[in-house]
Amino acid sequence: MPRHTEKRILPYTPEQLFDLVADVGHYQDFLPWVAATRIREDNETEMVADLIVGFSALKETFTSRVKKQRPDRIEIDYVDGPLKHLHNHWKFRAVPGGTEVDFCVDFAFRNRIFEALAGQMFDRALRRMINAFEERAAVLYGAGESGSSSSSAHSAA
Repeated sequence: MPRHTEKRILPYTPEQLFDLVADVGHYQDFLPWVAATRIREDNETEMVADLIVGFSALKETFTSRVKKQRPDRIEIDYVDGPLKHLHNHWKFRAVPGGTEVDFCVDFAFRNRIFEALAGQMFDRALRRMINAFEERAAVLYGAGESGSSSSSAHSAA
C-alpha cells in the first residue's frame, strides 16, 4: 500500500495552514485532478465531503470524514469510493519562521492492478499536490519572508 510522510517548514501561521487544508470546498480551484467537491456535513470539529477526482474521462467519487482540531491537526479517513483504505493527517506546529507541517497519507486500492499503477505514479502525483497547497498558501497569504525547507520519506509497501 503506498505511503508518504513529509515535514516542511512554511512561512505561515498554523491557523492559516489549518484554514487552507480545511477549506475542502475550494480544492477544485487549485488541486490537480479534483474536478468538484461536495460538502455533506460541516461543523467546527468534523466534516463529511465528497471529492470527485479524475483524469480525462475517468472520474471517481471519494467520500471522506475530516476531523478538525483547530489549529493543530486535521485527520482524514475514507468512508466510501474505489479505495480499500485511505488515511491521512496534517499536523501544524508553530516554529521560528513559520509552521512545521507534518503530512502523512497511506491508502490501498481495492483493485491490485490500480494499486500497482498508483505505486508507479504515486510519488510524482503527491509532490504535485503538495506543491499545489504551497502555491495556494502563497496566493492567499503572500509568499512569506522566509523560504520553505522540506524533508520527506516515501515508501510503497
